[in-house]
Amino acid sequence: MGAFLSMQENLIKGALLILLSELFLVLSGTVIKQIATELPTESIVFFRNLLGLVILLPWLMRVGVQGIKTDLLRFHFMRAAVGVTAMSCLYYSWAHLPLAMAALLKQTAPFFMPLIGYFWLSERLGLRTLLAIFVGFIGVYAVLNPQEGSLNMAVLIAIFGAALGGLAKVTIRRMSGSESPQRIVFYFALFSTLLAAIPALRVWMTPDSTQLMWLALLAGTSTLAQLLLSKGYSFAPAGQLGAFTYGSVVFAALLGWWLFAETPALHTCIGIVLISCAGIFAIRARGR
Repeated sequence: MGAFLSMQENLIKGALLILLSELFLVLSGTVIKQIATELPTESIVFFRNLLGLVILLPWLMRVGVQGIKTDLLRFHFMRAAVGVTAMSCLYYSWAHLPLAMAALLKQTAPFFMPLIGYFWLSERLGLRTLLAIFVGFIGVYAVLNPQEGSLNMAVLIAIFGAALGGLAKVTIRRMSGSESPQRIVFYFALFSTLLAAIPALRVWMTPDSTQLMWLALLAGTSTLAQLLLSKGYSFAPAGQLGAFTYGSVVFAALLGWWLFAETPALHTCIGIVLISCAGIFAIRARGR
């Protein structure tokens, strides 16, 4: 009985941390929406990664060269290249789509991860997972709403970013057996800053003091979201907590309505229901 209560308590703690993480993620999207009219996406991505690297400097000074020594440098670089591209797509979608839609499309990553894991890591694909993927893409079709005669490019970019995000997570799973989370985060910040600097230099704009404050807030909310997410998953398995990541859609819908007077169309609401249900089903199926 005591063990059961302890498990339930850990599940509640994990769920609350995941929900807090998703709230801070949506707040970071709100910041992006605020500054995207003044700074190009390339600059926002660069400064986000640069400030993230600065945050890690105290840890680097503490562990020294031995703490970052690795035999998987190529995988770290691959993860950073894929991850920074996915981040660019996500930031573009936050800037150009309603908050709820951008948050929803980010959550299509669970539909791509099983497929990537199947072809790359030879992971088994169960019938439940395939059914969830099928229903999820019906939801994506509803959000795209091709009956209107034109496709929203920002939606396609968001879906592409979600697919890349799924690939990045599978890459992390490939490295997690020998690499510490801190080392993975460090190399991601390092390589992402270097890679993001290339497109940022092409459209360079020096932020003023107000924009730097917004960028610092973005780095803070994003970093806090990552830390809360990592801590949350330490309390319970991903199969039990993954469903709570869809809280970001609710938070985004409320903030979008409150701050930007955004009201989702009927076809978007249908897509939200289908994608959320299918995503939760996919996570639980893989958890089993």
